[in-house]
Amino acid sequence: QVQLVESGGGLVQAGGSLRLSCAASRSIFSINAMCWYRQAPGKQRELVAAITSGGTKNYTDSVRGRFTISRDNAKNTVYLQMNDLKPEDTAVYYCNAATGNSPTYYYWGQGTQVTVSS
Repeated sequence: QVQLVESGGGLVQAGGSLRLSCAASRSIFSINAMCWYRQAPGKQRELVAAITSGGTKNYTDSVRGRFTISRDNAKNTVYLQMNDLKPEDTAVYYCNAATGNSPTYYYWGQGTQVTVSS
């Protein structure tokens, strides 16, 4: 199992930046993928960014070029650097870990609120 704790959310003006952190309870070195999702009020949860154990990164189109996902295996932590924030980025951001193969297990953090004012 993996416990995940997010931090770094808050209130920021449009154009500002935030860095989210996701601290894992154990080594993330062998975790298949670490991801950030978000869920805005009245909307479905969506994948924002993902980073694999090999370092491959993927982003949803709406954040590509503004957000950067990274991982520090020594600190068991994944980050989401968010720049040029927009009001439509307002959501609860969740960290997710995918471990194992056949079956794959998924673990979630409790979420951290990001609010971007216009």
